[in-house]
Amino acid sequence: MITQISRHSFKRKILVTGGAGFIGSALAEKLAQDEHNLVVVVDDLSTGMIEKLPEGFDNLRFIKCDVNDYKDIVEVMLSYQFNYVFHYAAVVGVQRTQLHPVKVLRDIKGIENILRIAKNASVKRVFYASSSEVYGEPVEFPQNVYTTPLNSRLPYAIVKNLGEAYLRSYHKEFGLDFTIFRFFNTYGPKQSKDFVISKFINAALKNEDITIYGDGNQTRTFCYIDDNIEACVKIAENDMHINDVINIGQNNETSILQLANTIIQITDSKSKIIHIDPLKEGDMTRRLPDNNMMRKILNRNLLTLENGIKNILQEGLFENKFNGNGQH
Repeated sequence: MITQISRHSFKRKILVTGGAGFIGSALAEKLAQDEHNLVVVVDDLSTGMIEKLPEGFDNLRFIKCDVNDYKDIVEVMLSYQFNYVFHYAAVVGVQRTQLHPVKVLRDIKGIENILRIAKNASVKRVFYASSSEVYGEPVEFPQNVYTTPLNSRLPYAIVKNLGEAYLRSYHKEFGLDFTIFRFFNTYGPKQSKDFVISKFINAALKNEDITIYGDGNQTRTFCYIDDNIEACVKIAENDMHINDVINIGQNNETSILQLANTIIQITDSKSKIIHIDPLKEGDMTRRLPDNNMMRKILNRNLLTLENGIKNILQEGLFENKFNGNGQH
C-alpha cells in the first residue's frame, strides 16, 4: 500500500472499481507490476475482500468506496484525475443476483456515476466488465459480439447490457472512449466458494455430495483467471479494441456434469453426484463465445480446464481466507 508517495510522479493513474473482488484484485496486481502505474482500488467490501489484494506494491492504494454513491466516488476520481478506469464493481453470482434484484439494479447508478465524472475529467478510456449473460438464452453459436442478438431478461444481464449502452452513448455524445469485456465464466484460485468450480472442488476434497441443477447437460466455457487478465491488460496497454466489444473466454464447451466428473477424477474423490431440481430461471442451456479476437491477442493456447483445476489445487487457496461470500 502507498504511504507517502506523490500521485503525480506516475505515467499512468488507473482506477479499478470492485478491485477487492476475484477478477478485480487479479487485475490490480497485474497493473501494479508496472512501476509506471499508480493503481487505486475502490471497493465497498460488500462482497469483495481486502485480503485478496496483493501486498508489497508501493504503487497500489486501496480506498473503501461505494461507486453507487456519487459523493463517495466523485471525491476519489477528482482527487486523482485518473487516466484510465476499469469499472468492475457489480453484484455478481446467479443466486445472489436472483435473490437481490433491486440491489443489482442499483449498479446502474454506479455506471452512471463513473461515466458522468469521467467525461469531465482526464479519463482517456473506460474499460467495462460486462458478461456473457447479456446474450441470454442462446440463439447463435459461437456467440459473436457483432452478430449474436442480446435477448437477456434477468436483472443482472439487463444491467450489464444497459451499461454497454451507457458507454456507447457517452462516446457518441461526449467522445469518451471505452472498451467492453464480455466475460465468460472466469475461475481461479481466489474465487469464492459459491461459484461452481470452487464449490465442486471444496465438496470433492471433503468427499461430500456434489449437487447439480437439473440433468447437468447445460454447458459453460471456463476461462482461467490468468488468461482473462493477460488479454485485458494487453488490450489496454496496446490501445486495442477502442470503442469496441470483445468476448473474454475459453471456447471449449464443458457440461456441468462433465465438470463435476472431471473434478472428482482429478481430486480422486469419493463424492457422489446428486441431481436436484433445475433453477427456475438464470441457468442458461449453453455458453460458447467466439473468442477469435482474444486468441489473436494472446497468440497462444488458453489454459485447459484440467490444468486450471490443477493450478487451483496446487495453490491451495480454495479453503482459506479468500473463500468469502462473493466476488466482483
